[in-house]
Amino acid sequence: MTETAPRPTLEAVAARAGVSRATVSRVVNGAEGVRESLVERVRRAVEELGYVPNQAARSLVTRRHDAVAVVIAEPEARVFADPYFAMQLRGISKELTAYDNQLVLLLTEGRDDHTRVARYLSGGHVDGALVFSLHLDDPLPGLIQRAGIPTVFGGRPGWSDGRSGVVYVDSDNRGGAREAVRHLVALGRSRIAHITGPLDQTSAVDRLDGFRDVTADADPRLVAEADFTPAGGERAMRELLDRCPDLDAVFAANDLTAAGALRVLREHGRRVPDDVAVIGFDDMLAVAEQTDPALTTVRQDIEGMGRLMARLLLRGLDRDESSGAPVGAPSSVVLPTTLVRRASA
Repeated sequence: MTETAPRPTLEAVAARAGVSRATVSRVVNGAEGVRESLVERVRRAVEELGYVPNQAARSLVTRRHDAVAVVIAEPEARVFADPYFAMQLRGISKELTAYDNQLVLLLTEGRDDHTRVARYLSGGHVDGALVFSLHLDDPLPGLIQRAGIPTVFGGRPGWSDGRSGVVYVDSDNRGGAREAVRHLVALGRSRIAHITGPLDQTSAVDRLDGFRDVTADADPRLVAEADFTPAGGERAMRELLDRCPDLDAVFAANDLTAAGALRVLREHGRRVPDDVAVIGFDDMLAVAEQTDPALTTVRQDIEGMGRLMARLLLRGLDRDESSGAPVGAPSSVVLPTTLVRRASA
């Protein structure tokens, strides 16, 4: 029988690092307020000794599970087909990994999934939740509120029930849309169409509002609703060409929609940008740099939004060791956007 070597203890790490046991505990548990030089000594000692925290004991002390639920209010097929979600998940994963937290991905296909997610969140398995791609009639916010766990939302929530203390990370969707349409106006375009996203999501509504800020007197037939997918962009572009064949520009609510619109314009013999200028929204390089021509678009920092969501949630979970009170209450953040000019407009 092979003897098992004893596991290194906090005391052993403290002795190796030349610090107190309390300092090691603070560093291992991710607490703030330890000098960086001491943090480095403790981390070096942890690595040299191969110390692995006892998660069960750690949870008893910190009341933390070091796990965060990421809830996406979309079906699985949509999530894994849209690079937007991959970029946001990458940002969230990087931030959680940096603080030794696990990501638990939860998707909602239908009402039964809402119940399942709510039950899981109420069960004490995770410390908090990151929730995005909400729709206006989605019951998730109410279910999560009843679960009583800290939450950060991706995108400005659309409810109007007076809920306070809501924290979210969003982009300046309305301002970015205004900049895109003003660029089309500056190019001399006068029949500018807009392909919206699903209007039960605030990002799509904000981009439509930005479009209308610049084109207040536009023909209402120049607006067609889609769903943030290439197929939706194709359908909407055909509808717009049938209704308004003299259109000379299109602002699409995201890059995937713009890619679908470009395909239909090509099928109809419309040259881009000579006959019709096209602008998207997102600046997902896997899409925007691969379209023909390359897509002018509004850039939002999708991965950065994911990282910031995770950072705000973790900040809200921090507790003062003596009082147990939150270290700081995070606030909502709206990130700026930038127009990236390529060949399509």
